[in-house]
Amino acid sequence: MAEKQVEMKKTLGLTGVTVNAMALIAPGAFLWLTYQMQASQVDLAGNTTAMDMFSGLILALVIAFLTAISYAKLSELYPEAGTGSSYYFTEQAVLNEKRFSGFSKIAKYIVGWFSHLYYWVYPGVMVAMMATLISYIAGQFGVNLSLPVQAVIAVAFSFFIGAIAYRGINGSTMTSIVINVIQIVTLVFVSILAIVYRVTNPQHVTFVHHNALSVIAPHSLSNILFQCTIAILLLVGFESATALSAEAKSSKHVSRGVIISLVLQGLVFYIFEYFGANFWLNTSYTQIVKDPKGVASTVNGIAAAAASAAPIGDMVKNLGDVLLGNTGFILMIVVAISVAIAVIGTTLACMNTGVRVTYAMAKDKEVPSFLGAMHPKHVTPHQAVWTITIISALIGAFGVLSVKNLTAITFLSNIGTFALYGLTNIVALVAFLRHPKRNPLTHVAVPVLGFVANIGMLLAVIYLGILGGGDTKAAALMAIIATAAWIAIGVVYVIVRKKPE
Repeated sequence: MAEKQVEMKKTLGLTGVTVNAMALIAPGAFLWLTYQMQASQVDLAGNTTAMDMFSGLILALVIAFLTAISYAKLSELYPEAGTGSSYYFTEQAVLNEKRFSGFSKIAKYIVGWFSHLYYWVYPGVMVAMMATLISYIAGQFGVNLSLPVQAVIAVAFSFFIGAIAYRGINGSTMTSIVINVIQIVTLVFVSILAIVYRVTNPQHVTFVHHNALSVIAPHSLSNILFQCTIAILLLVGFESATALSAEAKSSKHVSRGVIISLVLQGLVFYIFEYFGANFWLNTSYTQIVKDPKGVASTVNGIAAAAASAAPIGDMVKNLGDVLLGNTGFILMIVVAISVAIAVIGTTLACMNTGVRVTYAMAKDKEVPSFLGAMHPKHVTPHQAVWTITIISALIGAFGVLSVKNLTAITFLSNIGTFALYGLTNIVALVAFLRHPKRNPLTHVAVPVLGFVANIGMLLAVIYLGILGGGDTKAAALMAIIATAAWIAIGVVYVIVRKKPE
């Protein structure tokens, strides 16, 4: 008797679709997780680019919104996309354009392959960040975790998330709702404290940014570009809603979820929290660092944030001690726990998205067919879930070994992101070339600008790898080499797959 085909069920409304995308963006987590990387980034001369942290975020938001509009329009045009997202959009757009239809198969494969460079590396970045966060919290209690122990934590966390993803999307949605509420409340509270501290200046300190305008105004175009190469990590995830089409009750829920998630998390909460954190940054904030010869010195302000394992944790301790009656340590632990909860949601949301794109490719035999197996009870692509779990564990264990490694896997994920987003914008342009309701703004200008912006940022990462300074250059080079290896694997797979059995 033939095996009964198990299909995904349409159970997600607008709220379910949106919160799953919001969980992936997770602003309450990323301020803590990426601030140190952004503070430590330097330009070609070795000077900090962190004065343009806020402007870099704004540029990343512009790129994200251009791309989000293309994703939203494609999801409305192709409501039958299922779990395929850009992979499916590409096939249909190229097939429908007769001049390019012969390239549909290779086009969708290229898009799907680059999707994996993003969706299958990103969870590993989150796994590494969680292990680093747990190590920081343990250190506050006098427990110093060795790097091998942190690697074990990364592996354990990856399998914990894999187990949740294995259970199905509805359980994941409830988890995402709780996580979003916790992190947003925490985020707003801490950001308000930071602004109150700056306005009242209770310790009579000198601030890095002289005024509010200095926080938000651009200082250097090159610094903005460099900061954006990291800042895009803060915003990716809005497009994950389009991989939930098979489980969404309406295509309108998908297209609206793409935009709403980015507006709430990126335009509202990220703007607020990055302004507050940079508004607070002051020269009385210090760290002790050692040079290669072991000579210790004291640094302050941006340099202190770059040297700290968790500069936002330091900020929260200061705010609690000064404004809330010496409760800094307790407040920092509470915030750190909320960040850890948010990382759970982010990692889970990305795994859910990644395995669904993989599932779509496996059904087309574009990747090994076992990745398309559907669990009969939980209705999840369970073999893909465990595969991404193992890969995330390995990437996470590598990432915890040093800030350079963590930055390298971040750059690698972002290369996949910029490539996927750039290609998807081109797909949107092709899809609406002959559409009777083509809009010159949303169907032409937006995807063209989105493509140019994303490819420009992709080139910026490559530029850092060739001409950058310090660990930033080394990390970018590692990411470029890994990308080249991934492309080579994809080419070999295509060649091997075409050979007759």
